[in-house]
Amino acid sequence: MSQIRIASIVEGDGEVAAVPVLLRRYANLVGWPGRLLALLPIRQPASRLLRSGKLERIVELAVRKLGGPGGVFVLLDCDDNCPATLGPCLLERVHRASRGFPVALVLAHREYEAWFLGAAPSIAGKRNLPNHLPPHPRPESVRGCKEWLSSQMPRGAAYNEVEDQPALTDEFNFDMARSACPSFDKCHRELMDLLQRVALITPGFLV
Repeated sequence: MSQIRIASIVEGDGEVAAVPVLLRRYANLVGWPGRLLALLPIRQPASRLLRSGKLERIVELAVRKLGGPGGVFVLLDCDDNCPATLGPCLLERVHRASRGFPVALVLAHREYEAWFLGAAPSIAGKRNLPNHLPPHPRPESVRGCKEWLSSQMPRGAAYNEVEDQPALTDEFNFDMARSACPSFDKCHRELMDLLQRVALITPGFLV
């Protein structure tokens, strides 16, 4: 059975493991379980990717890794930057380097873990988190979402990005996160669109 292929560019060790989980969940969501091949993400610090020419070279590398039809997903934390200001500039650079391949760019505001805070009830009882975990009222305003998650855990336990981020990615409720986090709502729309566009250019893939 034909599979669609997605190459990803991320900035953190946690995203290297978490983004393939996220992509597979979206493939399941559109009714394509087992029909998506998420390549191992390319990790680069955001400070490097923001330099002139660096992001372009990494996008070109991602396209080469696809080895044929596929798409490129770029996910970065925007920290204190405004996604609406930074995003269009970065997207233009990604498009220029993608050689016509379908691409999606998402800036998590302020960081990926803010999406967990927005969907906190759905991850309650998981990964050392308490069984009752109300949603944060303003998840994308938090500086230090990883620290907030650690603060909810028992004494001696702490959020581990490499282990907990992919595990919680497999658990958090998309609808809750979309309602609480505009950047995840954008991520949802971008991924749904990217998968459809890649499916259309993948030989033998029946939608």
